[in-house]
Amino acid sequence: MRILNPERLDAFFATIATTWDLRLPILLPDASRAIGSFGDGPPALHGGAVLAKPTAAFFPHQGTIFTAADGVLLEPPSPPRPLFVLGFTPRDLDCLCFIDRFFADGWRDDIYFRTRQTAIIAGLSGFCGAGGSLIPPAGGNCDLELFWDHSAWLVIHYSDAGRDIAAELPDSATAAAEELFRQLSSSPPPEEGEAVLRRASELLRANRVPDAFWAEIGDRCIACTGCNLACPTCTCFGVQDWRSATRVERSRMWDSCQLDGFMREAGGHNPLGSEAERTRRRIYHKLAADPEKWGEISCFLCGRCDAACPTGIGIVAVARELVARFG
Repeated sequence: MRILNPERLDAFFATIATTWDLRLPILLPDASRAIGSFGDGPPALHGGAVLAKPTAAFFPHQGTIFTAADGVLLEPPSPPRPLFVLGFTPRDLDCLCFIDRFFADGWRDDIYFRTRQTAIIAGLSGFCGAGGSLIPPAGGNCDLELFWDHSAWLVIHYSDAGRDIAAELPDSATAAAEELFRQLSSSPPPEEGEAVLRRASELLRANRVPDAFWAEIGDRCIACTGCNLACPTCTCFGVQDWRSATRVERSRMWDSCQLDGFMREAGGHNPLGSEAERTRRRIYHKLAADPEKWGEISCFLCGRCDAACPTGIGIVAVARELVARFG
């Protein structure tokens, strides 16, 4: 375990950026934070999870599938420098593990893994949450972890690549700092909302929730799609062709199950023709369908949809209403 003092942070990032395409939380002009490229703004590691989905580093809003010119398929461009992404909270790392499984299932998604398989993932934890609150240690699911202990960053590696990067740091962590990390790793605080999600999942899978509930929740949805745009485990996309006189580019773009056209068929029939049905599908997918297929609920309590939703129907808010009314 190494230690990274705050005054050495910029130099550490600059060294990484000579080899890697470094992405990390940065401070934007409006004082908000986002995952951006090194140099686009001051690093902003404190404050907890950023609102935008961190998994967009590997599953971007728009991604090219192929390009053709004059009827000839063009070779894909040379891969850019591998990504080094810092800023995943432990909950975000769980989300990343889930979509790794998703994109590897059946036909392996080469577009996703073209970037993902060469990337370095660094988690953020420690007393760097909102207002200095504790983000429990990840303890894995990443190559290395930066843990803020109130005065410096502890750097813990979990892979060979992470070990090589941490080895560049000159100083070892103190015994007291290592003991603090071990204590917090062995007894993490309970995740708020876990029991609520589990109970809501049970109610949905037992068909205990009436249609009238979804009509009420659907009436509150304004189809802004903020829930899907922010969710790290949302993986739905549509495919579009962009044409010029001599060139065609096929791309995939994020889609939202809250939009009217999400499942509308060419003949006009829409199996999700009401906002109630679309809202039920969004919640049921995460809490009931995914546990059946994957063995786990695909909401990992990152909180982004609840923060993004202007009408209070993020997944945790809806799960709480489900449990309060039906179970």
